[in-house]
Amino acid sequence: MPAQIIDGRAVSKAILDEIRGDVVKMRNETGKVPGLVTILVGENPASVSYVTLKVRTALDLGFNEVQENVDPEISEVDLLALVERYNADESIHGILVQLPLPDHIDEKKVIYAIDPDKDVDGFHPVNVGRLMIGGDEVLFPPCTPAGIQELIVRSGVETEGAEVVVVGRAGQVTDVGQV
Repeated sequence: MPAQIIDGRAVSKAILDEIRGDVVKMRNETGKVPGLVTILVGENPASVSYVTLKVRTALDLGFNEVQENVDPEISEVDLLALVERYNADESIHGILVQLPLPDHIDEKKVIYAIDPDKDVDGFHPVNVGRLMIGGDEVLFPPCTPAGIQELIVRSGVETEGAEVVVVGRAGQVTDVGQV
């Protein structure tokens, strides 16, 4: 099977246009819009760039976007309290704590503290379980694999019999096989 180039920008534009329309419809029907809080601890340049893009996109889509930039010296207790504040906030539907966090904060504790129904990264163990089970329980699938899947589906690429490589987090090849 010859290689097929997928126009990711065109697919992205189509998806964003659909979401923008859904937000307008939601606002018109309910008077509400999706609420997202992004929490950035410190000023890691890569994290700042990544969060800035997320904030800009959320605002462009019409979301209620709250940006929390906190000092890198924030205590773990204070960060957990901030997460809990947004867990309880009914106007916030999604919480994103940008990783990595400073060494003095246990990332696992922070991930576990996020309400699974508001965990937009899909990192909470409940969401990992939902992903494994599948179906309607998956509220926020991990962005990168979901995006790749959407690119494949929308481009019409035939995957039956295709060979795939799955690369792990550290960059090592973990599986090679056929679909």
